Amino acid sequence: MSSIYRTLSRGVLRDIALACLAVWVIGLSYGAIAVASGFPVWFPAAQSTLVLAGASEFLFIGIVAAGGNPLAAALAGLLVNARHLPYGLALPDVFGGGRGRGWRRLLGAHVMNDESVVFALAQEDLPRKRAAYWACGLGVLICWPGGAALGALAGSLLHDTNAFGLDATFPAVILALIVPALRDRVTAAAAGLGAVISLVATPFLPAGLPVLLALAGVVVLAGRRRSVPAGRESASAQAPAKAEVPAGRESASAQAPAKAEAEVPTR
Repeated sequence: MSSIYRTLSRGVLRDIALACLAVWVIGLSYGAIAVASGFPVWFPAAQSTLVLAGASEFLFIGIVAAGGNPLAAALAGLLVNARHLPYGLALPDVFGGGRGRGWRRLLGAHVMNDESVVFALAQEDLPRKRAAYWACGLGVLICWPGGAALGALAGSLLHDTNAFGLDATFPAVILALIVPALRDRVTAAAAGLGAVISLVATPFLPAGLPVLLALAGVVVLAGRRRSVPAGRESASAQAPAKAEVPAGRESASAQAPAKAEAEVPTR
């Protein structure tokens, strides 16, 4: 831990502390909502420690509390956490390098979250990336389960978390996660299509399945993402074809000296 404090600046450490504080506050609401939804007190504490993925845990609690199938809720949580795959590919040396590689890689993969990845990628060199990743990851590992456990205890005493507006925390957190991505037109179109599909399917399907069907918007997103680079590549492929004109000029200029040399003997 002392090496982390020596490697990172005070500003980075302050930002990491503020991020962990925000995670702790959200953990309070998560634990209270889970208990108020009918889950035992130990469940949010155990899930927050073993899963350590806030968005997936909120989604699981919301789907099951609404009467959805737990398997469908778990599948939806796995799909939400699929973003960790590119995270791991982008940061293999950050959480898996150094001595004790086996246990270090397992623990590093477990503490991987949006905050730790963002702080790691924001640093300039590998030592700072590692320090920021572990500082934030371990901080979240402490703050998230701690907040969830305390929130679960508070939820068991309050019984009605809706009176404090905690029922709005789940959609507010999900909305805060997706709003920055909606600035992209293709992403916004895919999200809109998914929302329409989910709303249309809600009256006919059990809770949880409309959310899974909404992922059809991802297919549209992937298709458009592939078509845009293809169009750019075709445009760039046409550019060299137009650049063949100078080659013709070079051949013409190459023929001119040949004609001049041929005319010298005749003179």
